[in-house]
Amino acid sequence: MNISIRRIADHDPKMISDAFKEQGWDKPITLYERYIIEQTNGDRVTLIAEVNGQFAGYVNVIWKSHYPGFREKNIPEVSDFNVLLKYRRMGIGSALMDRAEEIISERSSVAGIGVGVFSDYGNAQILYIKRGYVPDGQGIYKGEHYVECGETVVIDHDMALYLTKELEN
Repeated sequence: MNISIRRIADHDPKMISDAFKEQGWDKPITLYERYIIEQTNGDRVTLIAEVNGQFAGYVNVIWKSHYPGFREKNIPEVSDFNVLLKYRRMGIGSALMDRAEEIISERSSVAGIGVGVFSDYGNAQILYIKRGYVPDGQGIYKGEHYVECGETVVIDHDMALYLTKELEN
């Protein structure tokens, strides 16, 4: 198995969207077209993983996070990390994360990442902890605010725990 990692290119959006559609996920072409524009502008890096020349997954590095705990400290964020179901548990996610952390280490000694708090994110939670990410100590963040003790909230994809990792330069 040959895993290669490269930056997103103009010909990728439809291919990526179609690959996720095949497994029942709605990831519109316009999302990846936006990623290309933001990469061209220097706001993000989108990395594509291929296995034997076939699309397998992707991850982003966002230089100015929307999450206040990272933005205030200029911590770049690893974001929107996805590996196709048929390619999971083959090392593709680790290869993407290795390259994302390598890119971040060129500008920062710390990487940040957010992870959902319910079971759909269980594999990601385990992966990030094994890679050395630890909670940033700010608690759970939902939408645009930190969740307070006693607050009633709906647990969904907008709720995350944010983690950081010290990188070796």
